[in-house]
Amino acid sequence: MRFDQLLQSQGLGSRSECRRMIEYGRVTVGDMGFVRDPRSEFHVDGFRFSIDGCEHEFRRQVYIVMNKPAAYECSHRPDRYPSIFALLPPELIRRGVQAVGRLDSDTTGLLLLSDDGQFIHSLTSPNRTVTKCYEVLARHPVDDVQLGKLEAGVVLRDDPEPVRATQCERVSENVVRMSVTEGRYHLVKRMVAASGNRVEHLRRLAIGGFELPSSLAPGAWRWLETAELKLLGWNAAVED
Repeated sequence: MRFDQLLQSQGLGSRSECRRMIEYGRVTVGDMGFVRDPRSEFHVDGFRFSIDGCEHEFRRQVYIVMNKPAAYECSHRPDRYPSIFALLPPELIRRGVQAVGRLDSDTTGLLLLSDDGQFIHSLTSPNRTVTKCYEVLARHPVDDVQLGKLEAGVVLRDDPEPVRATQCERVSENVVRMSVTEGRYHLVKRMVAASGNRVEHLRRLAIGGFELPSSLAPGAWRWLETAELKLLGWNAAVED
């Protein structure tokens, strides 16, 4: 791939901006040092380069995990709070990265983002059964009757068919770990309300077999590894 086209594909600027970046001697490639010819050709697999001393790795697609903090919206056009996209570097925004399903502004925890439409569809399509696990802090103590209702199924106002939690475990008096497979609007909050309680705080812990990394601080993000993508049911290899 041509060097200027390669940089552009990574969201680092328009073709002309990337060409100037190269010609002005801002880009180095391994032992080659500065590469000033935008027409230089490189194999992209495993390709690494640096711009102004900052190292980059070529990636065909973006797959990242974020620990979403409270008071952030999963929208490019936020209404009340800042956008979670403000927590990402500009090059990822230019690549068209999207949230894989949304979390409410007051909901925290595991959030996936990608520019791969097929990956996003595989996790958000209503025809797919993807388990999502949440930690629920309830306003009132959660008793066995409420747990039973959530496991057996509760009826929501917009659907006469009961919706059930695939798993519901009491962690402490007011905290429940709850898993669902549907992705409806405010689903967990509405289910808890239908059981006779109220959600004070909601945190997503896992999607499929992938759990929120304990080392990831609120507001931080990192790349997903190939093994982690497989835990999400996505077997496409991460391109280096």
